[in-house]
Order: sequence, then structure tokens, then C-alpha cells
Amino acid sequence: MRDVLIVAGDTGETDLLTTTLQLAGYTVADTAGTGVEGIERIRRRRFDLVVWDATLPDLKDVARGPKPDSDDLPPVLFLITCDYLHTFLPGFGKRNEDYVTKPVRTTEMLARAEVLLRGRSAKGVAGAVGYGDLVLDDATCQARRGARPLGLTPAEYRLLRHLLANAECVVSKEQISRHVWGDFRAGDAIEKLVSRLRQKVNQDGPALIHTSRGFGYWLGRARG
Repeated sequence: MRDVLIVAGDTGETDLLTTTLQLAGYTVADTAGTGVEGIERIRRRRFDLVVWDATLPDLKDVARGPKPDSDDLPPVLFLITCDYLHTFLPGFGKRNEDYVTKPVRTTEMLARAEVLLRGRSAKGVAGAVGYGDLVLDDATCQARRGARPLGLTPAEYRLLRHLLANAECVVSKEQISRHVWGDFRAGDAIEKLVSRLRQKVNQDGPALIHTSRGFGYWLGRARG
């Protein structure tokens, strides 16, 4: 499970990504310079992972055009600048996907790729993702712990969606800030948001949201 498709418009970026991934043990099986070409590559063969530049200028053409069956889509790791996050995030997270912001940090990109390949991101069925008895339904934008509805605010919902997509992995405050608000927020704003979500999720059940001091937060069962 190491065959990768790179979809990026800049040849220098493609070369750098290719070298980075190959040194990490991946096989760059193909490349594409536009979003339309990327979709064609996915139609022709199966890849284990797609690294996709989400700032490509022809993504509107991709959105309007025919797409492969959703069951055939491989995990996708998007590369995106902070300027594009406000348009990118509303439609993000409905499949097995993740993103890193540019300029790309090699260690973060490889870590996210490993999460996607291992299937450690949240498993989805009919628009729902979850971990244990914690379930988030993208179709209704509702979350529950067992039979108990959580009553999340939009920001809490986006935060929980991001934690579920990275289950058992530590998510930094910067990543949370970019994902929830699309820009950087002070640490106390993030801490208050996490605290409110933690109270709702952890109430009446084993704690699922935890703090990794100095690094960030993670969702999962407590580690012995």
C-alpha cells in the first residue's frame, strides 16, 4: 500500500514531493499537472494514496465534471495554503482525506500520509464517522455519545470532525486553529474550545479527548 499519485501544477513541487516520498519508502506511480488529469489517472488505475495540490486553478472544472465512483477513490492528502482554507474547509472531510498547509513540512506530511494509509482516520458509513460509541453524522451535522446528543456548536463540530479524522494522533493547536477558523487564533481561544468539547464528549463515559502537554490534543482511548 505505497503507490502514490501526485497531482500538482508546479514541476518543482512535483519533483520535491517525489523525492521526499521515495526517500520515505513510497512509490510515486504517476503524476498529473492538473486536477482534470488527476481524475483521469484515478479512473485508469488504482492508487493507495493521492497527494493533491488543492490550489490548482482548474478545480472548478473538476467539480463540474464526472468523477470516479466514490468507492474507488483512494485516500487523499491535500496540500493547501492558508489563503484557500476558507473555501476549502466547508466541503472537506466527507471521505478518507486529510490536509497539510503550505509551505509543507516534510515530517507532518509523512505523518498524515501514514495515518491515511493505516486507516487510522475515522471510519465512515452512510455519512457518519465515529470512534467507539462516539458518532458524528455529516448528513445532519449532529453528534452523539451513545444515545446522548452532544448539541455541538459549529466550531465544536469542526473540531470534533478534525479529531476524529486523526484519531489516536496528536493534533497541534496550530492545526486546530487553521481547521476550525481558517486562520491562527491565540492559544486561550483553542483551550476554551477544546474544554467545552471535552466536557460534552467525556461526560458520562470514559474520557476520549486528552491533552498531550506541550504538543496538542488527541482523541482515543486512554493509553495505559
